[in-house]
Amino acid sequence: MKIATRQLAQHLKKGLSPLYAVHGAETLLALEAGDAIRAAARREGCTEREVFTAEPGADWSTLGASAANLSLFASKKLIEIRIPGGKPGKDGSDALQRYCEHLSDDTVTLVQLPKLDRTQQQSGWFGALDGAGVMVRVDPVERKALPQWIAQRLAQQGQRVQGGDEGQRTLAFFADRVEGNLLAAHQEIQKLGLLYPAGELGFEQIEAAVLNVARYDVFKLGEAVLAGQVARALRMLEGLQAEGEAAVLVHWTLAEDIRALKRVRDAVGGGKPLPMALRENRVWGVRERLFERAVPLLTDNGLAALLDAAQVWWFGHSGYEYIDLGRIFQFALMAGLAQLPKDMVFFTQITMEAAEDPEFSPEDVRYSVIRYFPSDIENAYGPSVVDPRSGEIIESDIGWYHNVMNLLRNWYLIQTAAVNPVRSSS
Repeated sequence: MKIATRQLAQHLKKGLSPLYAVHGAETLLALEAGDAIRAAARREGCTEREVFTAEPGADWSTLGASAANLSLFASKKLIEIRIPGGKPGKDGSDALQRYCEHLSDDTVTLVQLPKLDRTQQQSGWFGALDGAGVMVRVDPVERKALPQWIAQRLAQQGQRVQGGDEGQRTLAFFADRVEGNLLAAHQEIQKLGLLYPAGELGFEQIEAAVLNVARYDVFKLGEAVLAGQVARALRMLEGLQAEGEAAVLVHWTLAEDIRALKRVRDAVGGGKPLPMALRENRVWGVRERLFERAVPLLTDNGLAALLDAAQVWWFGHSGYEYIDLGRIFQFALMAGLAQLPKDMVFFTQITMEAAEDPEFSPEDVRYSVIRYFPSDIENAYGPSVVDPRSGEIIESDIGWYHNVMNLLRNWYLIQTAAVNPVRSSS
């Protein structure tokens, strides 16, 4: 049986199942789900509690023994199984499947898991948990739903914002301050409960009390760009920069979306239906809806400009480092019917020497250059100039085609699979 966290309270009112497995990436909601299950177990007479943590080298044989040994002073027991990495390994997989086959009526089991990928959810041990009890899915609170979530949490402590547009503006401001950081959002809401009495809260009160604790995910940036959410994208970009996010990762994320748009557009131009083109290019979930919006808006010239913008030059020998994410971001926002100011450049460090030299050439021996190509070619090259006296490399020109990563991945799998312990994990 599968339920979402919002359904858990109603489910627990009907009685306890012998096993619950809570999985998902949203820490606050996972903690609250676990607390709700523990409280319900205590009400049902589970006065003894044991915790088993699946750390490297854990002895899974003790799990079955814990379930069988009931204290003389307890009528029921709560057993918690924590698997922080989401992979119990072969021994753990077998132990969990045996455990689910022999659940005791005197035991309630709570399994705590992180976010699981599709392979993990199709494993034997996950299927055993699903068949034996209730799977509680912890879904993240998306930005669109965050204002309503904040309003509900305020209502739980007897507070509310003003009605109408003014209240919506207050909730939107609150959401902008805490986006991507639900634990901090919970703390800020609790702080409002301590600072102000029950009743209506004004914009000025929230503005003065709520700190900017937003945390941004680089992969959510691409979604904001494709959705044409200019203000949010700029805010995320500024936040990523302040957090010290690697410019290369931000670039790769945007470039990967551009390449996917190109492939999908070419497939549609070749006569394939859009849903089929999206599936073949592994575009699913939220990105699928965003691509359905963006692909019809793009022209061949527009995509050519996007691909050109996705190229990166890096000049290292003279201290000149330049990653023109401003240009790629500008073109990407055009796909969302929006555009950045022309002077917007993200994570750019420019020394005047190369930037102002009209005769600059990447083959110039004074500069080392790394060039990135958003291409399907699985290749890379790197000629260099060496000082014959010392052997020191004094200049290098490196070309890195995007799909060289596929080549490296295949090499890794082929050459290490036989001795890689991960291959035997379930």
